[in-house]
Amino acid sequence: MTTFVLAGGCFWCLDAAYRVLRGVTSVVSGYTGGEMPAPTYEQVCTGRTGHAEAVAVSFDSDVIPPEVILDAYFTMHDPRQLNRQGNDIGTQYRSAMFFADDGQRRLFEAARDRASQWWDGGVVTTIEPLGEFFPAEDEHQDFFANNPTQGYCLAVAVPKVSKVRARFADYILAG
Repeated sequence: MTTFVLAGGCFWCLDAAYRVLRGVTSVVSGYTGGEMPAPTYEQVCTGRTGHAEAVAVSFDSDVIPPEVILDAYFTMHDPRQLNRQGNDIGTQYRSAMFFADDGQRRLFEAARDRASQWWDGGVVTTIEPLGEFFPAEDEHQDFFANNPTQGYCLAVAVPKVSKVRARFADYILAG
């Protein structure tokens, strides 16, 4: 099993989009990239902890290649927006990839290079060493599935999931 820690706006959207892909075995919403130990959602939302809302995506690379996981990441958010995604503004919503080792760093750099060719404009996604990852509170785990009619999910998450479904149809879960 391989795990990538990725941030690209609100973790609810990343979580929802990754859960539709065959080979993804686990998605955990959480916080990383900051200095405060064990921050809460409320603390991260202030933008003062240095943490990003992120997901730890675990997957079976025999079922879904790492490049697909990373290309999906660059499909489900706009990596040209610095410290924001749409109306979610602040460093906690930055586009960032957190590498656990040099192999991941190289994969992340190659994915960012590929994405810079698809997006019109400069990709601002940072590639940072992975520090401690703190799982978010229970209510933030699998948020979309547990709150499918919530306004944010309908307005923001659904279009992102739809983009992933369309672009990666060969890797979508049946049913």
